[in-house]
Amino acid sequence: MPSTFGTTLKVTVFGQSHSAGVGCVVEGLPSGFVVDQERLAAFMARRAPGSAPWTTPRKEKDAPRILSGLNPDGRTCGAPLAAVIENTNTRSQDYGNIMGVPRPGHADFTAWAKWHGEQDIPGGGHFSGRLTGPLCVAGGICLQWLEARGIRVSAHVAECAGVADEPFCALDNSAASNARLAAQMDALADGRDFPAIDAAAAEFMTCAIMAAKADDDSVGGIIECVATGLPAGVGSPMFDGLENTLAYAVFGIPSVKGIEFGGGFAAARLRGSENNDPYEVRDGACVPRTNNAGGILGGISTGAPLHFRCALKPISSIGIEQDSVDLAAMEPARLAVRGRHDATAVTRAVPVVEAVAACAIADALLTWPADPIN
Repeated sequence: MPSTFGTTLKVTVFGQSHSAGVGCVVEGLPSGFVVDQERLAAFMARRAPGSAPWTTPRKEKDAPRILSGLNPDGRTCGAPLAAVIENTNTRSQDYGNIMGVPRPGHADFTAWAKWHGEQDIPGGGHFSGRLTGPLCVAGGICLQWLEARGIRVSAHVAECAGVADEPFCALDNSAASNARLAAQMDALADGRDFPAIDAAAAEFMTCAIMAAKADDDSVGGIIECVATGLPAGVGSPMFDGLENTLAYAVFGIPSVKGIEFGGGFAAARLRGSENNDPYEVRDGACVPRTNNAGGILGGISTGAPLHFRCALKPISSIGIEQDSVDLAAMEPARLAVRGRHDATAVTRAVPVVEAVAACAIADALLTWPADPIN
């Protein structure tokens, strides 16, 4: 079961939802930078369960214990950084009715088909959203390393249950648009209960999520992410491009079913004259005037904000009775999922998207840095 991504900066996650703990190993971190563990804890708290009425009531502190990779003064030492998060509030008995009856929409059946019933089932095992905790440890550290180099990463709930938030000002690379984008990122960084830019949209989304929860159902949504400050020239063409690197990492987040960069699928309905980003000289440098490309061309950064959106399906574990199959008897079965589950993955996945984006961008900077212009 491979659970590693990255080329120079490699991140491996381990553990299961109801094992003694979950964790990560990060290889390739540059030595000599201080990891602010208070900031890391604050970042982890954004993903932690039980933080909103529509999330699972499973209470976990999500406090990572760093086992290696740091000197006594908190600086990275160049060795692999290993961290573990203890699982302290598991209730495996809640999953007794799914041991041989797979949940529709979940990986239960495919895991059974691959490992013939030997997979860890309670809580989803290694397929659980619990594994996004270690991703946030690795990504939270990478976010700090990137910020020290003037690169910021931010995400928000662009849409949930059909309700849309104010979009990032990322498709227009003008000075005014970039200033507005910075203000949007600052607002999200202030720490708000719901990770949306517009307060009214956040209220409507909250009502829609709670309505689904009241029906024992769930909802999906879209997360929008940007990275600013990335210089032009970072990345590689073909199979190691920035889009490839980011998509590979983002699809490791449970529930993600699609990703688009810049104008995305809407570009298919445009002419080249509408979709192309003209160039201009600004402050002595060549820059794209607009950003339909999402900050990437040929797999390499353009210097404009890196921009993508990813779609998350509704949580598959719902209380509504559904059709399934008893795999031992190969007979029809009905299943209503018990246990503690979120009504949506979208809100808690926002810091996870930031985390994996930070890991992927840091990896690209370390593997394919921008070549200096002579």
